[in-house]
Amino acid sequence: MELNVAKVIVPAGGIIILPFLTFITFLFWPGALLKAYNWFIRRRMGLVLSYSYSGSYRFGYFSRGTPGGAVPSLLMLHGFSGSKDMWLPLIKFLPKDLHIVCVDMPGHEGTSRTSVEDYSIQGQVTRIHQFVQSIGLDKKPFHLLGISMGGNVAGVYAARYPAHLSSVSLMCPAGLDSPKDSEFITHMKELEASQKEESIILIPNTLQEMRNMLRLSCHTPLNLNRQVLKGLLDNRIPNNGFYKEVLLEISGEKSRYSLQENMHQITVPLQVIWGKEDQLLDVSGASLLQAAHPSCQVELLDNCGHSVMVERPRKSAKLVMDFMSAHKVNGEDKKRS
Repeated sequence: MELNVAKVIVPAGGIIILPFLTFITFLFWPGALLKAYNWFIRRRMGLVLSYSYSGSYRFGYFSRGTPGGAVPSLLMLHGFSGSKDMWLPLIKFLPKDLHIVCVDMPGHEGTSRTSVEDYSIQGQVTRIHQFVQSIGLDKKPFHLLGISMGGNVAGVYAARYPAHLSSVSLMCPAGLDSPKDSEFITHMKELEASQKEESIILIPNTLQEMRNMLRLSCHTPLNLNRQVLKGLLDNRIPNNGFYKEVLLEISGEKSRYSLQENMHQITVPLQVIWGKEDQLLDVSGASLLQAAHPSCQVELLDNCGHSVMVERPRKSAKLVMDFMSAHKVNGEDKKRS
């Protein structure tokens, strides 16, 4: 009888304790809870976390599915100060049988942090190509998708390694001298002209600065709980020194207009997706890519800012899949072309 009672009490105690521990974690360590939440979402979506190496250099990534399907594999490159988890809202609307790979960009999250040479756009392109080779993704042409800084890298990658790609999609890409300056670019030019040591809006140190960054990133307000904001901030602050180093490198003379300098060398089918209300990188940049590639498919999204995959995940996933399907190509076709 005592044994049976114990069997009832222990699970019941677990049911009571688990919400209590979750509440305490949310109260005092919201950053840890956010990481646990992303882990749970990845598991539920069937995404497998892995590491690959090029010499001693480590790449962190997750993947789902196997290559060789009717549609090419999809490699996704996130933006500045983000991680592979940025793509989770969009992945929710991708086919379960599609082979997808999301990698942490150089120095971010699970990928090695080395020196500024790796953080320039050309340096990142070289590292991403090493990653592609390290997991054998270069055996067949794949589709490359990048957003913001990752869009800059994806565009330059397409210019340098066209034989490895079936097509490329750029979401609100950096690396263009857009006809119109965004609010963020205006802010950066003012800081550069004044040479003052002021806070940079993409590298927040306080909750208010975190709110300002999210306001600039999304057209639709996210209305996040204060503890969620604190968790996001807590996870970013230890990396702020690194983020500043990267931002200075990608906005410097060598990398600032890398995509524009290389866009005429892109020969694979090109898709551009941009939020019309982007306050970080003005949507007028799309016109430069279209002028260089009249055949490129340009999609401008209403009531959408810079964070396309967060604000319009279903729509952006459909646009990418339709484009991939329309331009799928196998290895033999690629060689003949």
